[in-house]
Parts: sequence; C-alpha cells; structure tokens
Amino acid sequence: MSRDAYIVLSVAEALLLVIVLALALIRIQQRLAEIGEGLATLGYALSGVERDLQQIGKVVPTINEPLVAIVGALPGIAGKAEAVAARK
Repeated sequence: MSRDAYIVLSVAEALLLVIVLALALIRIQQRLAEIGEGLATLGYALSGVERDLQQIGKVVPTINEPLVAIVGALPGIAGKAEAVAARK
C-alpha cells in the first residue's frame, strides 16, 4: 500500500471515530433529558407527599392519645377474657 493510501485510511478512521462518538453523545444527551423529565415528575409528586405528611404530623398526637389509653387497658381486658374463658 502506498503512503497516500495510509494517510487517507487514517483520516477516514479518525473521522469515523468522531462520528461514532458524536452519535453516542447525542444518544446519551437524549437519555439524560428523559431521565431529567422523570426526575422532575418525581420531585413534584414527592413535594405533594411532603405536604400531606406535614398535615398528618400535626394530628398524630391527637390520634396517639386514645391509642395510649387503649394499650394501657389491654392487660386488664386480657385478664378478664382469660377469667371468662376459664369459667366455661
């Protein structure tokens, strides 16, 4: 092969490499844009969940107060249930 043919093939190889890399970078950019859109949607949904949790957090003590009383009464109720079951 002549020297000129080697030069042409080297330039063609370099050009092909640049084209392949450019196509790969374009595809990566497209995927990153899709991921960014998904993350924006997720961020919006999570902000809604955060607002809901803040509202729930305000009423948790009100909900827990009766539950504490119920938990305190359970041993007595269990003892009475055992006594009734033992009579039968």
